[in-house]
Amino acid sequence: MRTFDDEGPVQRGEYSRQPVTDDVVRLVDFYERATGTTASWSNEHFAELRTTSATLAIGSTRTVPLFAPGSARPADNHSVILEFLVDDVDSVHKNLTGFVEDFVNGPTTMPWGNRALLFRDPDGNLVNFFTPVTPAAIEKFAR
Repeated sequence: MRTFDDEGPVQRGEYSRQPVTDDVVRLVDFYERATGTTASWSNEHFAELRTTSATLAIGSTRTVPLFAPGSARPADNHSVILEFLVDDVDSVHKNLTGFVEDFVNGPTTMPWGNRALLFRDPDGNLVNFFTPVTPAAIEKFAR
């Protein structure tokens, strides 16, 4: 049994993010194409895209009452950014041009050492694909 210790109750390692949507197929198709990852479908209301470090779970609004009615609303995120570490953000930007409809910014080197590409998915969620480029950032994300 896991106990609360100096590191806290949250286990290190894989984690999941789960946007809810009115159109699971559309959002899953978008993320499959954007990430190059194939989704695993549990049923028509829920799919997961697994990367080496995290899982993007996409759930239908029909799943929300299972948590608590009204606890989440689709296409209403104004504070969370879904972030993905990529090998070469500039190449990814070229591949996404013509597919992504709403780029917030092109590849930009941030003060903390990541080169970042910010765009919106079809539901308006902010997505950041980033590549560490400074020595400190590269060391931080070393695999």
